[in-house]
Amino acid sequence: MEPLVDRLRQQKLVKHRLSHRLVHLAMPKHRANFGGDFLENFTVDKSTYCNAQIRATFYPKFENEKTDQEIRTRMIEMVSKGLATVEVSLKHSGSLFMYAGNTGGAYAKNSFGNIYTAVGVFVLSRMFREAWGTKALEKEAEFNDFLEKSRMCISMELVTAVLGDHGQRPLDDYVVVTAVTELGNGKPKFYSTSEIIAFCRKWRLPNNHVWLFSTRKSVTSFFAAFDALCEEGIATSVCRALDEVADISVPGSKDHVKVQGEILEGLVARIVSSGSTRNMENVLRDYPPPPCDGANVDLGLSLREICAAHRSNEKQQIRALLRSVGPRFCPSDLDWFGDESVDSHSKNADKSVVTKFLQSQPVDYSTSKLQEMVRLMKEKRLPAAFKCYHNFHRANDVSPDNLFYKLVVHVHSDSGFRRYQKEMRHMPSLWPLYRGFFVDINLFKSNKGKDPMALNSIDNAIKDASENGGQQGKDGLADDDANLMIKLKFLPYKLRTFLIRNGLSVLFKEGPASYKAYYLRQMKIWGTSDGKQKELCKMLDEWAAYIRRKCGNKQLSSSIYLSEAEPFLEQYAKRSPKNQVLIGSAGNLVRSEDFLAIVDGDLDEEGDLAKKE
Repeated sequence: MEPLVDRLRQQKLVKHRLSHRLVHLAMPKHRANFGGDFLENFTVDKSTYCNAQIRATFYPKFENEKTDQEIRTRMIEMVSKGLATVEVSLKHSGSLFMYAGNTGGAYAKNSFGNIYTAVGVFVLSRMFREAWGTKALEKEAEFNDFLEKSRMCISMELVTAVLGDHGQRPLDDYVVVTAVTELGNGKPKFYSTSEIIAFCRKWRLPNNHVWLFSTRKSVTSFFAAFDALCEEGIATSVCRALDEVADISVPGSKDHVKVQGEILEGLVARIVSSGSTRNMENVLRDYPPPPCDGANVDLGLSLREICAAHRSNEKQQIRALLRSVGPRFCPSDLDWFGDESVDSHSKNADKSVVTKFLQSQPVDYSTSKLQEMVRLMKEKRLPAAFKCYHNFHRANDVSPDNLFYKLVVHVHSDSGFRRYQKEMRHMPSLWPLYRGFFVDINLFKSNKGKDPMALNSIDNAIKDASENGGQQGKDGLADDDANLMIKLKFLPYKLRTFLIRNGLSVLFKEGPASYKAYYLRQMKIWGTSDGKQKELCKMLDEWAAYIRRKCGNKQLSSSIYLSEAEPFLEQYAKRSPKNQVLIGSAGNLVRSEDFLAIVDGDLDEEGDLAKKE
């Protein structure tokens, strides 16, 4: 049997190489020089223009200057006066994944064209097959066509066991839609939560679990419920408590307990308009939960099976995943591999792209606003990188006077968002700084096949209706109130991620005493109760001795730390009911070593790719 499999693989490889060669032979000459001297010889003068459009983005990041208690007080005050509603959603433990259509592209938080986006596209396509069954191929084509024509991007939490450990290895691999964005040709417009629910139910995509609190009684009950559960809350107890006190509860398409497990990262509470309750009621009436037509359909190999079968390197895993996805979600692998047939092995473009982008004349208002953002961030030396890549999707349009690039704006730390926010107070017209920020750039000469009269001058540009409403949720609220948000995390999750996983480096490099100082400092910052601190100290000291004894001086990898931590926590929990409550839930360990994705880079705190420059 094995020789036959080997022969089939060899035939497929030859076929693949031949198709690449044929593509190369049919390729225009300028495309073969895609990564050549065009940019170096591209001079900026009076005839040089640029067009920039946001290709994918997540919500802006606003740092609240108020304390958590001040935010709570203001939220209760606004709801009590009928000015707003508090919306609460589950925080699934995964990484940010954005999708803008099969040409628009797939993106992680600060990167694209890697294992993270390949896994994301695979899981998203599988969600379609699960939901639509035999109609999946038709609906995949419709969906991608809709995103492309509407210039839209959907953002999701990608939850999977193949991309490294968070607080618990999920039982299944899935996505939950967290944002839907109309990119248009100007400032992004974010859907309200009721609009997201309607969108998800129309396309049968997984929506998150959401609760609305529109009275003083319900919102105070919510905060009281969190305070009672913050040190012991797991998914079952938290969801049950919120269901009891919320004015509206919209269950998630994916039950957290069944797909992720009991360990719940947290909740996100934010201020939304006072009309949100009525809008949600209308959506729930007009868009009932959709059926699942793929329950009895063969969906093919799972994500974990594909990753387990291709363990030699990251590229092999990516190719296998993309082949399985099919042409509707992945008609081309250009974003992952560039154009390997024409010796353009590097996707990276010269950093002078950004310089020439800032020097060129903008063709429209939104381009000028994007220039303004980048220029300010560079002038103020904010901790951010502007990474440029060739846009291979536009390779056939490239000429010496017409160049196309993808720009990734990567903010390295939260201080960058805070400093940018201060600048916005001095310059209210500044566009906000988005998390997950990708821009398509076109540099061109106006007298080389472009009609200058067709260019939109800034003075005559329609400043897009989204200029006044691009950021979802304003609805007459003052900026400081519209951006009120609070993240509420649970101790059973934090003890795994912050105290055990993030403490590994300190424990192995600096020793048990430094580790103890580390976890005590964390608990003080969180305001952990004295009783829980005492219980945690006992458990963590025992963990430190256990893992040092087992691993010696070789540090346990943070991406698979649960292989050791989960069995330890399970045994510790069995010793007493008190220990069981402290641990929350343990024992349903999913073995990930056999199918863990091969990542060429490091993991950051959200599990996204922090590529080594």
